Amino acid sequence: MTVSLQTAYDKLSDRNLLRLASSWCDEGRTLALAFVMRIWGSAPRQPGAVMVIDSDMHLAGSVSGGCIEGAVIDAALSSMETGKGAQLKFGVADETAWSVGLSCGGEIIILITPIADSGLPATTLKQMAAACGARAPLQIAFDAQSGSAGTLANAASHKDKQSLLSEDGNAFTLYYPPPPHLILIGAVHISQHLAQMATQCGFEVSIIDPRGIFTGDARFSEAVRLYTSWPSEVLGSLSLDSATAMVTLTHDPKIDDDALLPALAAPLFYLACLGSKRTHAKRQKRLAEKGVTASQFARISGPAGLDIGAKSPAEIAASILAELIAAWRASLHAPETPKGIE
Repeated sequence: MTVSLQTAYDKLSDRNLLRLASSWCDEGRTLALAFVMRIWGSAPRQPGAVMVIDSDMHLAGSVSGGCIEGAVIDAALSSMETGKGAQLKFGVADETAWSVGLSCGGEIIILITPIADSGLPATTLKQMAAACGARAPLQIAFDAQSGSAGTLANAASHKDKQSLLSEDGNAFTLYYPPPPHLILIGAVHISQHLAQMATQCGFEVSIIDPRGIFTGDARFSEAVRLYTSWPSEVLGSLSLDSATAMVTLTHDPKIDDDALLPALAAPLFYLACLGSKRTHAKRQKRLAEKGVTASQFARISGPAGLDIGAKSPAEIAASILAELIAAWRASLHAPETPKGIE
């Protein structure tokens, strides 16, 4: 079986994969979706993970580390022909699973649903894509045996809520929370790497820089929102909530400090500044003169990123991304208001 791998699409988050599926549907393609419903042991993908497959065997996303994708693709192609969904189970005791390489102790239950009236209607998929594009929570229930979809629920955002297969195994609820938002201050070289990495990890990314020479010339992908303005002119229109992070990268106090003052008054889950310890000490002195308390300033991670000896812009971006992800995961189990906001 020859499969065309859409390498650029493989880097999309699950929410954006639904948007991609809707666009493929608009192009007239016949397709099916595969969702991870339940996992045990060493399964590499979490419930809610999605893979998109069309009738020409173009695919995007994944439901495992690659060990069961072949069997899932076969089932998806069959569902496109019949218009009916299916449930697939893989585990070490299953000969099919063993033959495709799932020999490391994991078990996975997959739901296949065709984009069809008897599965997931195209109109419902379009509504799901719209919710994902609007940074809104998404919730919809499926019959866990047939793949038949219900209607979209009016979901509220809950940090601890997740996609779930019911105890009796009859219903699968797909839930995607709004994506975390990363605001980068400075459209610099590190931002080019960090914006791309963060987008691939499911973050919505905005970049603010008043210097037009940095925000122009197609230096960033269309997935990134660029603002050629001073931070204080833009931040009031953005949601500085507990699902938002900010990293200042310009090395210019006039620009960075303009962003830090409103950021320190907001419940951001992560706030970091690039620069040496000496630069960070100078930053504290400047902000103290503007009324920032020691406890507020302690919320800033500086220098930004994990200490991995990073030197190049890409390495520095990777160190910041790692610290950002750690902060986001920790925040999912933390109180809404971070320590230090006064």
